[in-house]
Amino acid sequence: MKFKIKFILFIWVSNFLTAQEMGFEEYNPKSTLVVPVHEVVKAKYPFVDIHSHQRSMNAQRLKSLVADMDALNEAVMVNLSGGSGNKLAESVNNIAENYSNRFVVFANVDFDGAGKPGWTEKTVAQLETDIKKGARGLKVFKSLGLRNTDSDGKRLAVDDARLDPIWAKCGELGVPVLIHSADPKSFWDDMNSDNERWLELKTHSRRKRSDTDPAPWQQIIDEQHNMFKKHPKTKFINAHMGWYANNLKLLGNYLDDIPNMSVGIAAVIAELGRQPQNARDFFIKYQDRILFGKDSWKPEEFPTYFRVLETNDEYFPYYKKYHAFWAMYGLNLPDEVLRKVYYKNAMNLVPGLDKSLFPKE
Repeated sequence: MKFKIKFILFIWVSNFLTAQEMGFEEYNPKSTLVVPVHEVVKAKYPFVDIHSHQRSMNAQRLKSLVADMDALNEAVMVNLSGGSGNKLAESVNNIAENYSNRFVVFANVDFDGAGKPGWTEKTVAQLETDIKKGARGLKVFKSLGLRNTDSDGKRLAVDDARLDPIWAKCGELGVPVLIHSADPKSFWDDMNSDNERWLELKTHSRRKRSDTDPAPWQQIIDEQHNMFKKHPKTKFINAHMGWYANNLKLLGNYLDDIPNMSVGIAAVIAELGRQPQNARDFFIKYQDRILFGKDSWKPEEFPTYFRVLETNDEYFPYYKKYHAFWAMYGLNLPDEVLRKVYYKNAMNLVPGLDKSLFPKE
């Protein structure tokens, strides 16, 4: 009997000590707060996901995607990973044969080697061919400014003059450029107790940057904005709200200063959900410049976006602790703002979207 009591006591003490030694990575408490809950599994209006990535767009894959899209009320998916040449043409043809009005493909450019004789002319010609074959825009990955190098092996700046004909061609052809530059500024900051992205950097160490890896954050962002200003006739969609979703006042200043720039909300809903009053005011003020997007294709994560945008719920969880260990609040956006964010603004930027998929005015 004494042995049994000692054993139970040993187990209790061991569990207690284990709990005391638990790290922040494991600490993930369930809220005891009881508040009204309005789960939103389907968007209030049909929406365009301006920021998606699909490796394959064969007939079987498209059929599976459409089933999930219908469940979410997603009218159109924009695949930003369209590639170029034969790969892009194959995707466009598969879409045309199966679900011609439900999918859009953006082309991509390989920026490595800029500066080689004839590189610019060849790249612009290929882009024009891709658009003529059915691409509806150009997606620029964050490798431009971070990893791409020119013919001399030097970092290729986002606003490098050798790239100007590419942006000008998009303006001439009337297709948007959706561009991702840099990453959250916290990735460049010291990884210490003051860095609110500490957990993400701890679990995803390759995301850590510095002023020499490959350049200061502000420099890359300034290059992007400079490029926007150099090409006022080209429409740019700044992915991830340009990494200023945590500073909406400053982002508003940039929108005021750069009229050909819109922003997508992909992967930054956690920033918006923690500042519901401020974000709601921002969405109302800039309702013509904001587009819905998700980034990673995980249908189970979309309801968090809907709930933040559509409800006034309080203190509900985000789905990735390492992105945001704080809770979300709903913005309760007006219907007209929701319609613009969900589909109207995309219709004004992406050519050829099927109007019959959306409510009649």
